[in-house]
Amino acid sequence: MPPRRNGSLSVASLQEFVLEGFEGGLETQALLFAVFLALYLGTVLGNLTMIVVITQDARLHSPMYFFLKNLSFLDLCYSSVIAPNALANFFSSSKVITFQGCATQLFFFSLLGTTEAFLLTVMAYDRFMAICSPLRYPITMCPSACTRLVLGTFCAGCLNSIVQTASTFSLPFCSSNHIDHFFCDVPPLLRLACASTAINELLLFGLCGLIVVGTTLLVLVSYGYITVTILRMQSGAGRHKVFSTCGSHMMAVSLFYGTGFVMYAQPGAVESMEQGKVVSVFYTLVIPMLNPLIYSLRNKDVKEALWKLSQKHTAL
Repeated sequence: MPPRRNGSLSVASLQEFVLEGFEGGLETQALLFAVFLALYLGTVLGNLTMIVVITQDARLHSPMYFFLKNLSFLDLCYSSVIAPNALANFFSSSKVITFQGCATQLFFFSLLGTTEAFLLTVMAYDRFMAICSPLRYPITMCPSACTRLVLGTFCAGCLNSIVQTASTFSLPFCSSNHIDHFFCDVPPLLRLACASTAINELLLFGLCGLIVVGTTLLVLVSYGYITVTILRMQSGAGRHKVFSTCGSHMMAVSLFYGTGFVMYAQPGAVESMEQGKVVSVFYTLVIPMLNPLIYSLRNKDVKEALWKLSQKHTAL
């Protein structure tokens, strides 16, 4: 039986997609390859270093650093879902990704991104309990509670990922198989559908908007209480230490939630693909690379642990 035609491309031929990536000649592609490679190597090195330092230094075996180690793990996986394939496509003539590969990439990208949004909220709650309820903190944030909180963030991320991936790939893609992006994401995929995407756009805007706005409000409430508590402290040194620790987290939260809102949590985000590519580079590569720097450069305990680890390896 000949393949059924619907639009300009046969349904039977859609076994793969083409990731168009960025426009430009060979020099532009080479420059972008170098930028992507540098960002990815920085992400891998920085986050692996944070994981090793926190694991090996007993002074960092506390809830705050347990969550930070999980954040580094998420950032490492988050970039690894996108960067290797994007790097390979810069000098590829086909830039092909299979239908199953595209669905898998979207699933893990959505899973890890949503999980990170919830984990940043958990980290704000951890700081709230440590600063505002220090006597209850050891009981509230015991190891088992911390583990359950992290598992909860993964479950929430998995739920959103299943909904977004299933709803997106239930659509018929028959108008084109060329994705105007450098990885498989919901907005560019919706543009390829030859059926109504109103429900999909509502899910994207509704769920992602709820996640971004909801978690942002929780973070703001936590830091509102934290700010009031800090201002009541008598010790200037204590205020400086707390502000330094919380400032790092607020910087990471602002970067991540800000780009997430621009890309997913505003009406019309699906239409702005060129803007979306630039924003996507920022939250898939730049932010995961910056997070270890933000937390290490502004954190005395991490800097001391890094110095101790470097001295140990120098002695060897």
